[in-house]
Amino acid sequence: MDGIPEQGLPYDVFAKACPSRGTLEHVTGRWGALTLGALHEGSLRFNALRRRVDGVSEKMLSQTLQALERDGLVHREAQPTNPPRVDYELTPFGHEVAERLLGLIHLVEGRMDHVLAARTRYDETRGGR
Repeated sequence: MDGIPEQGLPYDVFAKACPSRGTLEHVTGRWGALTLGALHEGSLRFNALRRRVDGVSEKMLSQTLQALERDGLVHREAQPTNPPRVDYELTPFGHEVAERLLGLIHLVEGRMDHVLAARTRYDETRGGR
């Protein structure tokens, strides 16, 4: 398809049938974003990555890595050792996406006092939760 959908139009993530929407979901979903952020720090084996992305199940991490690998964001390197060793690292595209995600992650982390205060105000005016 050479970057242009069959309809001859540019990709548009707001269009329901656009394939970019699925990739955006893989990247911005909770586990995708955290996995990309963790791999930005360097190559990791599965269990080390699972420890770094605290709270992710083995099944969910496996599914996330497969989706990111399929989208060309993550490279999986299986080494024929006994036991087998599998390393995951970002592709150049994955690094580019992770850089942008980390900017957003750092912005949110840096403004959490503001977010928590906003939540408190919201809950007080809405009868609390």
